[in-house]
Amino acid sequence: MSRPVIVGVDGSPEAVAAAAWAAREAVLRRVSLRIVHADDPPGPATAWPDSFETRGRWAEDLLAEVAEAVRREHPALETEGRHRSGRPSEVLADEASEAGLLVLGSRGLGGVRGFLLGSVGMATISVTKCPVVLVRAPERPGAADGAVPAGPTRNVVVGVDLDRFSAPLLDFALTEAALRGDRVLVLYGWSMMPVVRDASALVAAERDMGPGIARRLTEALKPWRHRFPSTEVVEQSPVGGPARLLLHAADTADLVVVGRRVRTGSLGAHIGSVTHALIHHCPAPVAVIAHE
Repeated sequence: MSRPVIVGVDGSPEAVAAAAWAAREAVLRRVSLRIVHADDPPGPATAWPDSFETRGRWAEDLLAEVAEAVRREHPALETEGRHRSGRPSEVLADEASEAGLLVLGSRGLGGVRGFLLGSVGMATISVTKCPVVLVRAPERPGAADGAVPAGPTRNVVVGVDLDRFSAPLLDFALTEAALRGDRVLVLYGWSMMPVVRDASALVAAERDMGPGIARRLTEALKPWRHRFPSTEVVEQSPVGGPARLLLHAADTADLVVVGRRVRTGSLGAHIGSVTHALIHHCPAPVAVIAHE
């Protein structure tokens, strides 16, 4: 792990939380931290040099402030600040080409348990191939960034699809758990055809199909158990929607890991429904992993 952890900052509380999380991650990985701020240059019709210079000074002050806060917590961590002119999503995607991990902030939607990832974040995720972690600001003043309730175990939760098994998701999840001393909770949610979803059919399906699905999941995970013998891997394959199951598991998670399939089409953000639900509703940090 020699590539830096990169965090995008814009002065918001969410970006402050993202920077704090990114710094801890860089320490765990034993790599440097790069703090990036990007803003659009003024167009011909709005080219006000004084205003642009003021924005530049503000950006430099912001980078210095974030770096100083990081150094107070992690004096030995190598940090670098970069102020770049350009569309933020494009700048962050360009920076991510050199990163081991890109970290962004995600903000809350008032009192509703939902969170908003703005257009910059969505655009960045859709074109970035390195892992992207989305971090919320703490809900309570003084609470730790990305904190989870205290408990006997901490999890790195990863959602998998047995029909399109993704090695990059499990590689990332197991590596992160090993860094933290966490266990890995592997979740596969499955369902039945809508026409047979009554109570008796559900009981019968769990009885008849559940053991076979559990065996398939166990078999698929054997290579990762072999590669990470010191990391506890817990697998669950209950009936239920994957997004709902992952959101429930997030209550005891340090990190939730989901995938984004890389596609070649030009329309849309190319983010699946489960990943979309997690990045907008998950209370824990969410890692989005691009995969084929």
